[in-house]
Amino acid sequence: MRASFLPDPKVGPPSSSHAAIVLAAGGSARLGRPKQLLRQGGEPLVARVVRLAAETRPRRLLVMLGACHAAIAAELPPPLHARMELHVVDDWRAGLAASLMAAARALHAHRGPVLVTGVDQPALNALHLRALLDGARSARSGCAAVMHGERPGAPAVLSHALFAQVDDLEGDRGFGALLAALPEEELFRLQAPSLALDIDTPDDLRRAMADGLLDREA
Repeated sequence: MRASFLPDPKVGPPSSSHAAIVLAAGGSARLGRPKQLLRQGGEPLVARVVRLAAETRPRRLLVMLGACHAAIAAELPPPLHARMELHVVDDWRAGLAASLMAAARALHAHRGPVLVTGVDQPALNALHLRALLDGARSARSGCAAVMHGERPGAPAVLSHALFAQVDDLEGDRGFGALLAALPEEELFRLQAPSLALDIDTPDDLRRAMADGLLDREA
């Protein structure tokens, strides 16, 4: 199942049967500074993505922190505090899988879909997340993902059955391989080329600033 971006922005908000996970634990080693604290319109990327996730009205909203967790948590404004749960992942250096496993433990009683997103795609907006949630409800697998070329990846919506396979992950491997293994007609695939840019290196940062996706710095 394929979809072109984007849905009608006048469509009402998605149902609140889902949980949401914002992955913000990484050390940004290649960038050399916390990408979570880069700003768009004066708003830190971590606060922006948590706000977008909160706008989908999840039953639970988990924010997974690790490196520089105190500084990053301090950038989350008070209005968001009542809508989110902060989790510090002690073994964040082990990679993405550690954050996902910690989130799964926290969500052990949750039986609905799970929206998973990082914080380093500066073009991400609310319509992307809404399209994924709507698409997952229409897909036979209950899953939806943004396509990065021919590869499904984040952000993504995972069915309870797929999310339950979190223990099969390791290192920096997320759910991409499990999503790719689904029959093509059973996965909602969102084509959103603007999300191809994520911030991993200084070159990525310069490109995002040049494109107006991140605030320029002195």
